[in-house]
Amino acid sequence: MKPFISVVFAAIAALSCSGLAQAPATSAESPEIRDLQKVEDSWSSALNQRDQYGLELVLSPLFVNVSATGEVTTRNQQVAGLLSEPDKTAATDMHVVTVRMLGDVAVANGTYSFTHKGTSGQVEEKGVFTHVFQRQHGNWVCLNAQRTLLREDTPGKTAKTKAKSQSKAELPFHIPLFSKGDKTTGPTTPNAPNQ
Repeated sequence: MKPFISVVFAAIAALSCSGLAQAPATSAESPEIRDLQKVEDSWSSALNQRDQYGLELVLSPLFVNVSATGEVTTRNQQVAGLLSEPDKTAATDMHVVTVRMLGDVAVANGTYSFTHKGTSGQVEEKGVFTHVFQRQHGNWVCLNAQRTLLREDTPGKTAKTKAKSQSKAELPFHIPLFSKGDKTTGPTTPNAPNQ
């Protein structure tokens, strides 16, 4: 009887999970990416136009955001921040790269750019995001967002960093006592023959 119950439970588990987890969609022509890109475009548009209602339509009431700086905010904090944002030129653009479908949940990964006023003029920050969406009443709403800022080296620092990191070794790796440049000129150990 035990083997029969095990087989039944395994079959139920297989049937309930079939179709839930799929390989990620990576083609821009895939319907998953097209659908979620529309949601991302609506989100960007709401942010860029300071549209409270548009933002509320895209974000779930359970929404949690982790910014590129590590700040955690809720949907209400995002809406309040949007309305009190002093920089009216700030603009966001998001592009979906992959989507993984898990039934009524989708995980979208992509790139974003955020242009805003900095202390020395316009600044463009670029990064990657992971957004978790849930289908509710036929529409996708974002439950969770995580952003990571991509570090960009300034041209002057890049050359200095490369100069410091370049190896002076003639070989790909250096083995003491076996490479050409390791001739000892100092004192030798008492048991070693003098050269």
